[in-house]
Amino acid sequence: MTSVCSSASAATGAPVNSTGKVVAASLIGTTIEFYDFYIYGIAAALVIGPMFFPATSEAAQSMAAFMSFGLAFLARPLGAFIFGHFGDRLGRKTTLVASLMLMGGSTALIGCLPGYDHWGVMAPLALCVLRFCQGLGLGGEWGGAALLATENAPEGKRAWFGMFPQLGPSLGFLLANGVFWGLLVMLGEEAFKDWGWRLPFLLSAVLVAVGLFVRMSLSESAVFTKASASASAEPRLPFMDVMAHHKRPLLQGTFAMVACYALFYTSAVFALSYGTRSLGYDKQAFLGLLCIAVVFMAIMTPISAALCDRLGRKPVLIAGMLITIASGLSLGPWLGSGTTVGALAFLCLSLGAMGLIFAPMGALLPELFPTRVRYTGASAAYNLAGILGASVAPWVSELLVAHGGLSWVGGYVSVMALVSLLAVLTLRETRTGTL
Repeated sequence: MTSVCSSASAATGAPVNSTGKVVAASLIGTTIEFYDFYIYGIAAALVIGPMFFPATSEAAQSMAAFMSFGLAFLARPLGAFIFGHFGDRLGRKTTLVASLMLMGGSTALIGCLPGYDHWGVMAPLALCVLRFCQGLGLGGEWGGAALLATENAPEGKRAWFGMFPQLGPSLGFLLANGVFWGLLVMLGEEAFKDWGWRLPFLLSAVLVAVGLFVRMSLSESAVFTKASASASAEPRLPFMDVMAHHKRPLLQGTFAMVACYALFYTSAVFALSYGTRSLGYDKQAFLGLLCIAVVFMAIMTPISAALCDRLGRKPVLIAGMLITIASGLSLGPWLGSGTTVGALAFLCLSLGAMGLIFAPMGALLPELFPTRVRYTGASAAYNLAGILGASVAPWVSELLVAHGGLSWVGGYVSVMALVSLLAVLTLRETRTGTL
């Protein structure tokens, strides 16, 4: 295949990564990242509560499971700062390999943990430690993958190349739901709850091995190689540089991302838990609906990226946020209808909107920061948004539905989309800038 960064490489003497290698390495990492996160989210909705927490009430166990789910989001900004520091100081490739190993290793170990009945209080403690370590690894993964894609993109194609890490959620989600759905069908609910739920976690080790094989063959990006050749361009502490000189784009990027997280984890994790627990939806059937709906997310991702390179990041994001507000308003009447048609309509609208607003972020967030702090800045914005938009989303949704019903949950999603819309309106257009 032809190279994607030949001019920069010629200037620096750096090796050239082929288009296929860039696509594979950026896509596989975020696919594994979101697979790991989704399987925990699905397991939290289905089995984590009764498996790892003491029996009090079903609702209390669900709340505890969702709090452990949110713990990784608290660890992600720390991971972003740690891996961002080394990514901006030492390079993208080594950091991406390390983050993938930590992330996948923690996920696989979760599948080996004894439950509360066998290990007592050590079970939830160990679960939370591994969940925190998983979050650390995840904190460095997306930023590195996005930089790998955008820093190797040809002129005028950054959003298109930045799309490949953004396709990871769709593929990871489809893989996660497909694995859980297949296990429920083959094993039955009792065997699944007893031991079958562990298999998706153990499968992560195989996926990580494939990801490491692909990433070890990469060369460092020419953009980073050129910037690191200048000693003055390399900050001693990239995080301090971001906080001192780039607070505005950090805040703008963070709040622009909030809607992506709130929309997805409310539509997928909360909807799965509440729908199967309180609205009478069958677990297998609902997982099947999610698999159908995520196809809409996958379809909208390249469409959004192509529009971003043609029209700009802001117009596409503004339209996407307006659709996201509408999807929040549809949650109560459509999901709450208790019908397959209503649930599928809500999920397709929500995940389609997710593809529309998530795709531009692969180019937008790296474009907000200069090369010397790009890994740290983009990763920090992405993961700080996770705290605000995702860590508490299923937990807040449980509180809101208990006190005000599903319409309150939908209102929460719409408010988060409004916050992101306001942030996007303050952004400068980055389509025509250079990295």
